[in-house]
Amino acid sequence: MAPMDRVTRPTADRVREALFDILMSAALAEGAADLGASAALDVFAGSGALGFEALSRGAARAGFIENAPGALSVIGENIRKLGVGARAALLRFDATKPPKATLPYDLIMLDPPYRSGLAGPALEALLKRGWIAPKARAIVEVSAGEPFAAPGGAFAITDERRYGAARLVFLSLTSP
Repeated sequence: MAPMDRVTRPTADRVREALFDILMSAALAEGAADLGASAALDVFAGSGALGFEALSRGAARAGFIENAPGALSVIGENIRKLGVGARAALLRFDATKPPKATLPYDLIMLDPPYRSGLAGPALEALLKRGWIAPKARAIVEVSAGEPFAAPGGAFAITDERRYGAARLVFLSLTSP
């Protein structure tokens, strides 16, 4: 289920599938039997599809950062319907102004509104407030032609893939 509004743009199925195929391939190459992430953070979560996919592929827990009321309601309903309440945290706040984290996440997935410029500031803010683990991987979805640079020198772009109107940018944390 996805929010029925003009603001939320869920990640396309083929983009989500490609993203997780890439992550699973990397995890298998490292000898992991599943996603290889203990905790996934779905930032600008919308319907929560990325976080739910991470849970289905072996993540022990997932956090869903969102501040739109309609999207929060949908994510909460999806958590209930999927029976993953013990492994999911619904986090209502602005991703560019997060509170201090209680636990870090090692897979960070950001899908902000296209052309909003929010991905970089959100990554920096989440890092400063302890949401990102030292060896975390981050993936940002932007529009295919949208400029995106690794923020603040703490991240390095390791790969980019284009899928129609979307581009996935893969980052690794270079300095915590």
